[in-house]
Amino acid sequence: MLAVKNLQKSYHLGGQAYPVLKGINFEVKQGEFVGVMGPSGSGKTTMLNCISCYIPFDQGEITLGDKNLSHLGEDELAAVRNKELGFIFQDFMLLDGLSVKENIMLPRIISGRTGSDMEEGAERLCQVFGIAKIRDKYPVEISGGEKQRTAVARALINNPLVILADEPTGNLDSKSSKAVIDSFLQAKKMLDATIFMVTHDSFAASFCDRVIILKDGVVHSVVSNHGNRSDFQDELLDAIREMDGGDAA
Repeated sequence: MLAVKNLQKSYHLGGQAYPVLKGINFEVKQGEFVGVMGPSGSGKTTMLNCISCYIPFDQGEITLGDKNLSHLGEDELAAVRNKELGFIFQDFMLLDGLSVKENIMLPRIISGRTGSDMEEGAERLCQVFGIAKIRDKYPVEISGGEKQRTAVARALINNPLVILADEPTGNLDSKSSKAVIDSFLQAKKMLDATIFMVTHDSFAASFCDRVIILKDGVVHSVVSNHGNRSDFQDELLDAIREMDGGDAA
């Protein structure tokens, strides 16, 4: 579904190159919920921006479905962002002047695919994520957890190949964070959604199938969930402590 091979990216300042990604390799399969963790400066955000086609990368390959993104032009990349990738941001990015349902339908409206199936799809997503009762409310009238569930539904309206989530629980309290994670699990179970989530939160990450841990621009380790969420969270914390040289996470 998503394959990253030898991904390399440097930033340049004053004639000096500063490598951020130094040869990243991994794959995400259809229906997987994969997390990415790592300290500040490890390359998480840069990697996500490369996968989402927002910044160019220097070397390597990113394959989404049957498309090699490094071979696409700007118009083709824009189409990939709109139709084949779903985005979830830390600050929701909902439009205040649109209702919950209208926000969910926005990617379809932008792409000009506004048939009756758009309305039906939005209604179904409202039901799946428990926001049908607030479908006609505006972002200012709903909670943070409801906003993020709306954002998850919006990310799914185009049936994307992969959802890219950037710190989706970063601004939420524990109750709202759990509601968002539950919505991911619901999307995975009911819609066979593929989710790739960057997070600093070991609790959120403990619901993933696997977590890729980055350090200094490379994959430091990959920790797999064997079914016990509490044990998996402990393994993640141990991996982070080991990466930090034994310090508490």
